[in-house]
Amino acid sequence: MFLNNPCTHPGCKRNSISCIDKNGNLIENSQFCYKHTKEPEKAKNDLLKYISENQKIVGLNCSGITFSKSALGGHRFYGCDFSHCFFSELDCVQIHCRMCKFDFTVFTDCNLIQSNMQFCSFAGTKLIHVLFTGSDLIQDNFNGLSSYQSSFDDSDLYNSRFIRSHLVDTSIRNCNIKKTVFFEAQTNNVSFKLSNTNEAIFDKRGSALFTGDAEENFLTNTGAN
Repeated sequence: MFLNNPCTHPGCKRNSISCIDKNGNLIENSQFCYKHTKEPEKAKNDLLKYISENQKIVGLNCSGITFSKSALGGHRFYGCDFSHCFFSELDCVQIHCRMCKFDFTVFTDCNLIQSNMQFCSFAGTKLIHVLFTGSDLIQDNFNGLSSYQSSFDDSDLYNSRFIRSHLVDTSIRNCNIKKTVFFEAQTNNVSFKLSNTNEAIFDKRGSALFTGDAEENFLTNTGAN
């Protein structure tokens, strides 16, 4: 998991992507990131084929690759790296992920309903028209997340972190947000209605989320009361 082989291109700080041999097996000693690989389109197609042919996938590095209209639902990913990827019109219903990285990734018009993505990182990720409805998102890292017109409704966000996140027109209704941290989160038209906001952790300073009267006003404005 997370082999993190550095790209050998001079000056590049990204990790190399996984390679697939002629027999369809995952190779660990890859050399280049997606940007610097000699045949990026072939590398991408090989990885997509590997995913489509395997239900359980461990330690795969797809960093920097674009996934458009791909069907990943039902697959199980462990310790995989999808950082800096671009996901468009993705069908990921009931996708299963453990300890996977989606840092600085863009999701647009994606369906991740009833996904099970625990102990994963979405740091600096952008969500645009994304549905996480009815998902298990326990102990995930959403720090620095930007979310626009997306939904986490009916999800378990226990002990997750949204520190310095930017949430716009985003619904977090009827969610378990016990021990979920919203320090310095910026919100605009966000609903926490029916969620257990009294068990979440809100910041007193530099945030739209406060305690006391300010918190009460915020929860009223977001529809949590």
